[in-house]
Order: sequence, then C-alpha cells, then structure tokens
Amino acid sequence: MATSIGLVAGVHAQTKAEIEKRAHEIVAKMTLAEKIGQMSQVSIDAVCKGEDTPQGSTVALDKDKLYDVIVNYHIGSILNSPNTRARTPQWWTKTIEEIQHMAMNDTRVKIPVIYGLDQIHGGTYTAGSTIFPHEIALAASFNPAHARKMGEIAAYETRASNVPWNFSPVLDLGSDPRFPRQYEGFGEDPYVGSVFGYELVKGYEGDNNNVGDKNKLAACMKHFIGYSVPISGKDRTPAYIPMPVLLEYHAPAFQAAIDAGVHTVMINSGIINNEPVHASYNLLTKLLREDMGFDGMIVTDWEDINKLYTRDRMVPSIKEAIKASINAGVDMSMIPYDYKEFCALLTELVNEGEVPMSRIDDAVTRVIVLKLKLDLFNTPNTYAKDYPRFGSEEFKQASYDAAADAITLLKNDNQILPLRKGAKILVAGPNAVSKRSLNGGWTFSWQGEKVDEFAGDYHHILSAVEAKFGKENVSYVPGVSYTDAVEYATEYKDRFEEAVAATKNADYIVLCLGENSYCEKPGDLDDLYLNDLQTELAKEMLKTGKKVILVLSEGRPRVISKISSKVDAIVQTYLPGLFGADALANILAGEVNPSGKLPYTYPAFPNSLVPYYHKHSEEQKRSEGVYNYEGDFNPEYHFGYGLSYTTFGYSNLKIDRTSIGKDSNDDITISIDVTNTGKVAGKEVVQLYSSDLYASVIPDTKRLRRFEKIALNPNETKTVTFKLKTKDLSYIDMNNKRVIEPGDFELQIGASSNDIKDKVILTVE
Repeated sequence: MATSIGLVAGVHAQTKAEIEKRAHEIVAKMTLAEKIGQMSQVSIDAVCKGEDTPQGSTVALDKDKLYDVIVNYHIGSILNSPNTRARTPQWWTKTIEEIQHMAMNDTRVKIPVIYGLDQIHGGTYTAGSTIFPHEIALAASFNPAHARKMGEIAAYETRASNVPWNFSPVLDLGSDPRFPRQYEGFGEDPYVGSVFGYELVKGYEGDNNNVGDKNKLAACMKHFIGYSVPISGKDRTPAYIPMPVLLEYHAPAFQAAIDAGVHTVMINSGIINNEPVHASYNLLTKLLREDMGFDGMIVTDWEDINKLYTRDRMVPSIKEAIKASINAGVDMSMIPYDYKEFCALLTELVNEGEVPMSRIDDAVTRVIVLKLKLDLFNTPNTYAKDYPRFGSEEFKQASYDAAADAITLLKNDNQILPLRKGAKILVAGPNAVSKRSLNGGWTFSWQGEKVDEFAGDYHHILSAVEAKFGKENVSYVPGVSYTDAVEYATEYKDRFEEAVAATKNADYIVLCLGENSYCEKPGDLDDLYLNDLQTELAKEMLKTGKKVILVLSEGRPRVISKISSKVDAIVQTYLPGLFGADALANILAGEVNPSGKLPYTYPAFPNSLVPYYHKHSEEQKRSEGVYNYEGDFNPEYHFGYGLSYTTFGYSNLKIDRTSIGKDSNDDITISIDVTNTGKVAGKEVVQLYSSDLYASVIPDTKRLRRFEKIALNPNETKTVTFKLKTKDLSYIDMNNKRVIEPGDFELQIGASSNDIKDKVILTVE
C-alpha cells in the first residue's frame, strides 16, 4: 500500500487561508510527475471498455486503463459521459466511486480525482434528471429566480450523480444569431447576462460559496472571453474584437460571476485579433486574474492546447503549444485522450526551463485548493441514495414554471389566441412530434439526438395539445422534415398536398417549425432563413385561408420574414425543456398568460444582424427622392418585446433628482406606476434604459440598466422603483478605462427597447 501525503481536516472548519496553506503543503511534497498529472484532465472514454447497443450498454471502467491514468500518470481530473450518453445516478455513483478508490488507495499522493460534466440546463448527462429550459429561455423569462432555482436543482441532482464540478454557466454574449451556441447563453444584453449569470452561480455554489456542501458544486463560467462573435458566425472561427468592445460588452457577465464567487473558468476555444485565447497571457493572466480578480482554476476546452498547433498553426509543435498555453496561465488541460504526450512534453519543458516551476506550482496549487474546498479529501463520493428529491415533482414543477414564464407571444392578430374551446385544430410541421426540438443540444447527449430514449414520459407539442384540447379535436400531418436537400423535394411535395387537404376540417392550424437539436460545430449554418421546405409548407398552409398560429422551437432566431406578416399569431418557445410542450399547450388554451420577452433582437433579414444597443448610424432613415436605404435598423421584433393576453398602462414617472455629480456614490431613484388595464391577470417586464445623448466615444442608442417582472390582477396598479449609480452610466473609453463623462442622459422606461412609455433627462455634472 502506498504511503499517504497526509489527511486533511474537514473543509467546514477551515478558512480560505488555512485551505491555501494546506494546499501549499501538499504541493511541496509532490514530484514533478505528480504535479503535471494533477494539471491533466482526460475523457472517461479513455478509461472505459464496452459499448452502447440498442439492446443495452456494456460500458464500464477498464481497470488496466484506469490504473495507467490514475496511478502511473497521476491524472487529477476526468470529464464527460461515455459515448456522450446519459447514465443513471447509480451508474455514476458506482463508477466514480471506483475511480476515487483507486486515487485514494493505490497512489502515493492520495489526492482525489475531480470529475466534471456539462450539466448546463439541468442534469444533461444524468438519466431521470430534471431538464430545464436552456439559458436563452431563462433569459426570456426576465425572472432571475429561475436561474437560481435551476442552479440549485442541477447542483443537487449532479451531486446525486457523484459529480462535484459543473461546466456552467455559459456567459458568452449572444449578439450574433448565426452562432450555433447562442441558445446556451443569456442573450445579447450584457446586463441581463450579468444578472442571470450571478444567480446561476449562486444556485450552483450557494450564497456563501461553500462548495463542500454536498448539495452544492463548483461552477465553471465559460467560455472566457469573446467566443460567441466570430466574423463568420461559425463555431471556433476567428473574431476581431477591439479591447474597449471586449470590456464593455463581453466582460460584464464574467465579472458578475467572479463577484458571485465562481470557482473555475473554461477558456474560449477561438481566436481574438489573431491570438488564440488559450495562448494569451494578456487575457488569461493580466485581464482575468489581475484586472478582474479571478483567483480560481483555469481549465481549457476540449483538446484546445493541441489546436494551437494542429488547427491554428501558431506554433510548430504540440510541445510549443503546451509551453504557450501553460505560460499564458492555463492550470488544467482538457487533453482529453493522449495524456502520455502531454505529461511527457510538459515535463521536458519544465526540465529545460521553458516553463517555470513556479508556474507549475501555481497551477497545481489552484487544483488542490479546489479539491480541498470541495472536501473531496474527506468525502470523495456522494451517493444517489442520499438524494431523495432527485427527479421529484417539486423539481419538475420548477422546470415547468420556468418554461411557462419564458415562452414569448410575438404576434396575436385580432386576439386569435387563446384558442376557442372545442375548436378543431390541425397540428403540422416537423417540430410537432419532436422532443429534440424542444430540448436542443446538451440533453441526455451532446447533440440531443437521444432525448426520445430518456424522455418517453414527457409530451411533445402534438401530445400536449391533444391532452389539453381533446384527441377528438386534434389532427396531425408532418408536412416536411428539417432538411431542404434537393432529393427530398418530390417526397415532400406529396406531403404538402396531404397537409393542405387536412386543413379542410380545421378551424386553426398550429404550425410547429424551427430547428432540430444541435450543438457546437454541427450547428453551423450558411443561411439564417428558416429552411426552404418549412417556409414552403407555411405558404401552402396560408393559401387555405385558415387561421395559422406559428409556433417556433429554435436555438436561435431563424429568419421568418417571408411568412411572418401573413400568419395570425407567432409563439416563440425557444428551447423550453421537458415541460415546454405542456407550458405551450396551457398558453394556447389561455390557462397561462404569456409573459416572456425577447432576450435578443429578432432579425428580419440575414444581412441585418444588429443588436438593440447599436450606434445611431445604424438608424439612417430612408429618404424619399434622395436615397432608398435598405440597411436601416429594421428587425422583425425588438429586444425586450413580448405580448400578453392583457394590456398594461404606464403613468406617473418620477425621479428623485435631475442632476448628480459624476463622482457621486448616491442613488438615483426612478419610479413608475404600472396598471393592468385588461381583463385577465398577467405579468409585465418593466425595463429601464439609458441613452447617453452625446459622448466622446460614440454612444449606443440605448442600454438596458434595470428590469423587474411584476404580476398584476385586472385594474391593479404597482409602483416599480429602480435605483441607479452614476457608474451605471459609464462606458469603456479608447484607453480601456471605465469613465463617466458629464452631460445629459435620457432615462427611459418601457415595455421593450422599442416601446418606451416615458422618459426623463438626468444631467451628470
């Protein structure tokens, strides 16, 4: 039996200083090989045998492979699910327990492994877990309580899987709808991302960030920084982002997560200004650590150190790639397979003096500190049997509530919704019977293609509508598939005719269009328009003269301007999770009043992709007789927009001052009365924007500064009060400094970025 480096006192009795002292003591006793092993992370597929088949799974740990990884190479972390497929909590418990037993008994150092998973909207890789709406839908709720609740439940159910580390939240700024991972984040607004990101971190880690609590886990904010706005719109391709822009729009959500106490960060896989982020000392050490104050552990994304050589050609060898990334500030490499090469080459670099031992010790200390804070030395495992609320009705209700609060009504001509009771409904379109389209990627598998295997007890849209309105009142034809390949044209022409024929006995057509599930590179596209077959199906349905309700389920806003003006109603569900179909059916029936608002600008054209906080030059109006601009800011729907089955009135705007000193720390208090002027109870998202009327750096047209979602009964009035600081009106100047300039600011309150109800001028002196 190997000798132990030493036991560790319980984490609850230790201060931060004591934990760091103990980590330094452990690191001081480690060999170079043991240190480098702790900086390494491999995929579980590297230590497994067997396979998944339609008849069942024989996947299990391969003890010989595991011994090589844990004992011979001292690997400190494992991630992922075998074959990227969900497993039961019992499978996870047993498997990770075996890994920990080897790490804690068969090694000299006896340092536990830290296991990580992408449980990004609930228990992604845990069978039977509570799957929530994706972050983009949570943002549409404009109710940060849902992010907190999702974090709490995901932490509980992930710990029930014996996993203490979650690669979430995603805090990438979703300002480009072409980007295939837009749905993983909180939309285009930096403030919304900051508020929701903060709450999600606190949900995962707790108010006191005591991740040693067996109901909490270590969060990992990602992907630092600027990942989501590549020039091409395609995953892992270069971006060009001036530093003032990076700090103004992309950094705030990450700063909020740091302020929330987040323990780890994953790095952007891409390239900014011709520099891979994984090799950027300026971004990883100077910005992230020194300027933003992050003192946790930095982990790469999948195989991204090697990509500095194999993809980016920044360096002439993998050895040079390792040198660049570790010296830039990376603490742990997600290898994920060839750990022997990484360990050997990093050892050479240290022995040659190319990577300082001080950098190795710093990285390893951060890894050990994290494991100490998680109390893994004392309690390396958590057991499924100790989590009786796993998959409970309480948790399911929370997921449903988030979906119901998020689904957004974009159009409702002549109040066609809610649907008349007893009416005949034709449900059509590829999304009608697809659970993949409701849940998206990262749902029981990476691409979400296995969702039907794990979600058999949950509704798709058709079954939910049948359950709500009665099977005798509902009929269904698919019409088309997602693909618009030429070879499908003949097959689906016949289905068009079938769909049109089915409309004869229908009062309403609920047309379910959008996207199939995808994630990362497989979600890249060349055309943001809704695909041709779906658009043609919509046109054929519209020719019948029947009332058409367009239901969208999509990870990003696919352009619908070819049909949007002709349909009678539009409902955006985003990716609402396992209970999204139930929430939608209740909205169609009028049992839930929709209250979601768009967390992004919905474009009308593929060549007009501008966020709401654009510059004034984007709004050069068409001038009759001079020029006929077609490039004006002309979205399909504006940021913050969403309809209700009731109406709201705004009145009595008040501000407690009309001027304030630019260095003042006093509050600016602004309030407005909001009244439900309709006949049914509803919720309204009250939004406060500011416009810097003139600035030495060209100002945005407006910026969201605060929001609050309120519930009102008919004829009820509530006063909504917001408090601002002068720093909320600041911006990043050309010297990369945050400044506040004297001048006039227009403070605007409204129901969306384009529906301002009242405004007032505040002078900063």
